[in-house]
Amino acid sequence: MPVLELTTTGRKSGQRRSVMLTSPLQEGATIIVVASRGGDDRHPAWFLNLRDDPDVEVTLKGAPKRRMVARVANAEERARLWPRVTADHKNYAGYQTKTDRQIPLVLLEPAV
Repeated sequence: MPVLELTTTGRKSGQRRSVMLTSPLQEGATIIVVASRGGDDRHPAWFLNLRDDPDVEVTLKGAPKRRMVARVANAEERARLWPRVTADHKNYAGYQTKTDRQIPLVLLEPAV
């Protein structure tokens, strides 16, 4: 799975925050990440940050950092993408069984 660095703006501090994530799926220029937090009942901090400020920066595969816009997959997109994610990466399906919250899929799309 490709590893990426996601930089968000802290929703409380306003400071830039970076985290290393994996991307189980990419569609064209869109990078999909999973806000699983290992099946915890709480969303990861990076997800809360991008939910409040979707303007992010992403570094993938050693390429230069690029501006992207993050958004949570809608119900239709999640219904299409989740089976693809879990078919190849069964750990995500296991995480979903550990929590009552629906684990969000986040789409990182190039900023225009």
